[in-house]
Amino acid sequence: MSLSRKAGDRIVCLACGHRCALGEGERGRCGVRKVVGGELLVPGGSVSSLALDPYEKKPLFHFYPGRKVLSFGGLGCNFSCEFCQNWQISQAGKDEAAGGVEHKVTAEELVNLASSRGACGLAATYNEPIVSAEWVHEVLGLGQEADQPGVLVTNGFASQEALELLLPVVDAANIDLKCFTQEGYKWLGGRLGVVQDTIRAMASAGKWVELTTLVVPGFNDSDAELAQIAEFIAGVSTSIPWHVSAYHRDYRHRSDVGKTPSERLLAAVDAGRAAGLRYVYTGNFGGLTRCEDTHCPGCGAVVISRSGFSLASYELGDGGKCPQCGQIVDGVW
Repeated sequence: MSLSRKAGDRIVCLACGHRCALGEGERGRCGVRKVVGGELLVPGGSVSSLALDPYEKKPLFHFYPGRKVLSFGGLGCNFSCEFCQNWQISQAGKDEAAGGVEHKVTAEELVNLASSRGACGLAATYNEPIVSAEWVHEVLGLGQEADQPGVLVTNGFASQEALELLLPVVDAANIDLKCFTQEGYKWLGGRLGVVQDTIRAMASAGKWVELTTLVVPGFNDSDAELAQIAEFIAGVSTSIPWHVSAYHRDYRHRSDVGKTPSERLLAAVDAGRAAGLRYVYTGNFGGLTRCEDTHCPGCGAVVISRSGFSLASYELGDGGKCPQCGQIVDGVW
């Protein structure tokens, strides 16, 4: 499937919500998709980052917990978040200070590596995978043939065409829901509605979905906005886990903005629970361990306890059944 179309003397890229109309030699807002010789060149056949990670690091807490996933990423992103924590690779092609480099690799080599290292899946992550959707489709498609689940860690600013391409090879996704205002998303370089549509599409297609919000002081941490995010998630499904993570200053964000206070993370947890969300977790903040464990939504028993990215205990029975009350805990176990 081609994620581009001709429009007079320009080529429209269809990978994401920007739908950049590019002339000869021009790059899209992602910095890595460009027109050369009248054709849209797209990233593929290389990685900037490669690691065997626990699923908890994605974060995915309800998808094969305790198992490892081969994570790979490239260069580029269709957003320009001033607080990006992977900016050295995500802003390549847009910021001269970004020094990320790529190394050649084939899809077959990645799938074989995943299998030989005992991974349970391949995850397109680190930078924004949508900007290399064709390559991600190739890798995850081969992974499906080798019984390796496919995972996306994405900002969700995908086009309908990209979703049609990727949904058949994706089993789970962690999607950033960065804020809940049009102004906020405009500042980041996107639009809220596109991200909402991606979340709904993934959930409607039966994919396992978890969401992450980086709680940034002064940007998205008001009680009202946290409640709006939680209520939107609950409107899609109360079974979607919501990860609320602490911000620390990185890249070009204001120097007067400090790390997220614990009370704002706990306010997000309270907002999620008030909206009826079954699973709300905190991240990037030590000392809030009670918000890292998975509790049965029926009786409240701790069924999975965690220490950082590791499991301390796993009590679920077959099919995710709570050993105390028999309630099924939502997830892919």
